[in-house]
Amino acid sequence: MRKHWVVATVLTIGASALLTVFFLRVPLVPAQASKEGRQIDYLLTLQFIIGGAIFALVLVFLLYSVVVFRRRPGDMEDGPPIEGSRALEMVWTVVPLVIVLSLAAYGSVALRDMIGAPPGPELVVKVEARQFGWRFEYPQYGFTSPMLRLPVDQPVLLRITSRDVVHSFWVPEFRTKQDALPGRETRLRITPTLVGDYMVQCAELCGLAHWAMKAPVSVVTADDFQRWVTAQRR
Repeated sequence: MRKHWVVATVLTIGASALLTVFFLRVPLVPAQASKEGRQIDYLLTLQFIIGGAIFALVLVFLLYSVVVFRRRPGDMEDGPPIEGSRALEMVWTVVPLVIVLSLAAYGSVALRDMIGAPPGPELVVKVEARQFGWRFEYPQYGFTSPMLRLPVDQPVLLRITSRDVVHSFWVPEFRTKQDALPGRETRLRITPTLVGDYMVQCAELCGLAHWAMKAPVSVVTADDFQRWVTAQRR
């Protein structure tokens, strides 16, 4: 019996290692374009690795048992009686509990860091959602725009409202999202870190044209942003 435990354990470790390499090497999500996305991606990758190890553990032992301990031709005897193991029950209860509490603690710390105000100045943008589009106001500069343009590495405070029904502001590359509620202002803080063009979309089913509720997002250098602001104010 010890031989079977050793073989199954080695196979489980090997399968877990392959899945870990896969999750670390293969990009499963869009490009990361915000400071807040680093913690979210780390937590997501950690969950993938833990889930992959559990999947490998269950699948390897299941397949190994099916192949090695299958009934042989002509064997009509009953199998030996198997008694429960209190130690094993304690392990598969305590270990998942510790994993879940650890992930919850890390997630709480990450959320605290993301919603807290930065030490320096923020660019404030008022975001108004409506069926089926977005409107962006820059109160510090006195103009509105149908697109969201942000300077790279600049903390941004989005003050989000809705004109009609519940919507949800989401840029996949920024990782975070926030609901837009009628009659109430919600807030979302992001710090773009990657120059490029993205798309904000509604992540809340809000009507027949929900699929088309999108707006361009552009992250540019600080100089390009100032030139755009000057052109908009003119």
